[in-house]
Parts: sequence; C-alpha cells; structure tokens
Amino acid sequence: MESSTLILQLLGKFWYFIPIFIVLRVLKTPWFKGILGEFIINVSAKIFLDKEQYHLIKNVTLPTEDGTTQIDHIIVSKFGVFVVETKNMKGWIFGNPNQKTWTQKIYKHTRKFQNPLHQNYKHIKTIEALLDLNDQQIHSVIVFIGDSTFKTDMPENVTYGGGYLRYIKSKTKPLLSEAEVKEITNKIESGRLVRSFKTNREHVAHVRNIIAENEIK
Repeated sequence: MESSTLILQLLGKFWYFIPIFIVLRVLKTPWFKGILGEFIINVSAKIFLDKEQYHLIKNVTLPTEDGTTQIDHIIVSKFGVFVVETKNMKGWIFGNPNQKTWTQKIYKHTRKFQNPLHQNYKHIKTIEALLDLNDQQIHSVIVFIGDSTFKTDMPENVTYGGGYLRYIKSKTKPLLSEAEVKEITNKIESGRLVRSFKTNREHVAHVRNIIAENEIK
C-alpha cells in the first residue's frame, strides 16, 4: 500500500480529532487567554457592581501622541474612574511597584513580563489628558486571574480574581458629580477608536515596535 493512500485512510478514520487538536491549541494561546480574562472581568463587573453607580466600558483603544493605547476595562463612577488591566497568568508571580519587570515562575521555567502598574500608567495618563482629570480622580487597578499566586507583597490595587471588586467598592468618597460621570462616559465613547480587527492589528503592531525599540536599547 502506498504511503499516500495510508495517510488518506488514517485521516478518514481520525479526521474528527483534527478540530479538537486545533481547539486545544487555540485555548493555550495568549490571545485566547486574554479574551477569556476580559470576559471574566466583564461578567463579574456586570453582576456584582451596581449598574446605577458603575458604568463599564470595555476594550477601549485610544489614540496617543506616539500611536495607540488599549485599555481592557474602564469603570466610571462618582467614586472615580477605575482603569483596569487584566492578566490571565499561572504560576508564581514576583514583583514590586518600582520594578520595571516582574517575574512569572512555573516550576523551573522563569519569564519576565512588564510591570503591569507601569503598563497601566500610560493608560492613566491618556485618560487624564482626554478627560482633564487629576490623578486623585483616577484609580489604577490590576487584576490577575488564572492559576497564579503572588509570592511577594503587592499593593492593594494589585488584586487576584474578585479582589478587584472589593478594591473598587472600598472607594466610597465621592469624587465626581452625576453630571461629570455622564460627561466622562460620553467622552470616552466618543474619543475611542472604532472597534475592529484593523484597529486591534494596528495596536499590536505599535506594541511590537515599542518592544523592538527597547530591545535595541
């Protein structure tokens, strides 16, 4: 029997494993993990935050002087504007607010990643400029989900799972009027770039250029 014929017969018998294999591969990609993380935050925010007080805006891409910046979630309330960065990661997480990079450790494998507080800083500054707010009115929130554990002390705004909800609800001092909340929500919606594959692709290209420039330095 020719090898090509044998291969075709095997494919005929086991073709149904191919879609399963493809799905399993997709589930392990950073892209899917990011989508899943954002979905979990979206659902939990809608369920556990009062819609009358907290206005959720998700997946926001805003123009900046040097390109674009993409924000996972913005939650607007009279208690301030919460800018949320989501990290779907597993393993042990090491880091402190002042470090440029943090460390993810899975058994013997170690990987460095950008300090999410620094990553969110650009988001904060973009929001400040767009909305003409001061830093007291904007809260940076980092949310880790997935099978991860903090192995160093983290500031209160670096949270795991539902901890981000507790952090948001801990802010009880009114900082904005109802009129300002409405105006801010409208400004974000009108200032964001139209959600599309092209917008996302251009943002990814911009991020890759930044990484490449940093590696050269």
